[in-house]
Amino acid sequence: MGTSIAKGIYWVGAIDWDIRNFHGYQTQGGTTYNSYLIIDEKVVLVDTVKPDKQQDLLDSISRIIDPSKIDYILSNHVEMDHSGAISHVLEKVPDAVVITSKKGEKGLRNHFKKDWNFKVVASGDSIKIGSKTLQFVATPMVHWPDSMMTYIPEDNLLFSNDAFGLHLATPERLDEEIGWSRARMEAAKYYANIILPFGKPVKKALASLGSFKIDTICPSHGIIWKKHVPDILKEYHKWSDQQKSKKAVIIYDSMWESTEQIAKYLAYGLQDVGIIAVKRGLKANHISDVMTDVLDSGLILLGSPTLNNGILPTLGSFTTYLKGLAPANKTGYAFGSYGWGGQSVTILEDLMTQLEWDIPISGQKVEYVPGTDEKIHLREIGSKLGELFLNSFK
Repeated sequence: MGTSIAKGIYWVGAIDWDIRNFHGYQTQGGTTYNSYLIIDEKVVLVDTVKPDKQQDLLDSISRIIDPSKIDYILSNHVEMDHSGAISHVLEKVPDAVVITSKKGEKGLRNHFKKDWNFKVVASGDSIKIGSKTLQFVATPMVHWPDSMMTYIPEDNLLFSNDAFGLHLATPERLDEEIGWSRARMEAAKYYANIILPFGKPVKKALASLGSFKIDTICPSHGIIWKKHVPDILKEYHKWSDQQKSKKAVIIYDSMWESTEQIAKYLAYGLQDVGIIAVKRGLKANHISDVMTDVLDSGLILLGSPTLNNGILPTLGSFTTYLKGLAPANKTGYAFGSYGWGGQSVTILEDLMTQLEWDIPISGQKVEYVPGTDEKIHLREIGSKLGELFLNSFK
């Protein structure tokens, strides 16, 4: 039987234990596609699942109620991990009404090429389904133009779709069952890799939700927030503001360990002035994990040797990914080694300029391998950079 979330509300989604890549985002822990069933005078299915999990969805619904009794299918977002099973469900209940936003209707029509029985709703609209009310909140670009959330005031419960989600396959459904530390870590990775470019729309969405009393948040991926609702709301306010922290992350790759040595001595210098600095070599760390460090860090150091008048392919891939996610309000520093040419530092600084990061010190190029005096100098640069960065908080 589906997990009971509130009186008459059940989780009927699907667990994807084996997925390891989600649009370039590495999901080592799998994910869930959360669908919810509301049983009242009217029966409502809130979002669906990926097409290959559609039978799991119907099996879960069938343990609670005959799927033919569904009156409404509520589509908060047209992306296929949420709407992919709508067509399959409608084969069982062809007269069901599909509730969605105006842009949601356009997206569903364009994808499925079907003339379903649509009911288009706008922000502020509501539908009474018996003892419960569905209230709709448009949240465009969190993270697609059609996105919306649905609130049930009688239960102080929010169906948030992709907002407040996280990728984690687990038999536990509630935040308190996996603990705040794990939930926050996975939610931060999700925000950093999916929601980060949409900070302004997130702030508008949070403002729209400000008048609601929210005791439960039911996202479309991962666990359901109950115990830690205030905590995750606080994190979303912080992340959407792109508040600068006093942490640093050094992201680099190296051909013959020269650039890696530069990273090491810069890190020593940062640590000398009290900055928490972590190193992330791109040979060993996936770009989606590194983006979580970027989200939580105010100082970003990027390093690459020069290869073919450019940067290493690993840095090329990461910087393309970084540019798309567009983290703001950062302090940047570029470094790298070279045998001849030495263009890598300029390329990395140009990226930082495009992202409108503060660059307090020009980047450091080291010819071949840093010697003893250069290592001392690099450590001094790290300390100077760290002091200038800390002064920016005063």
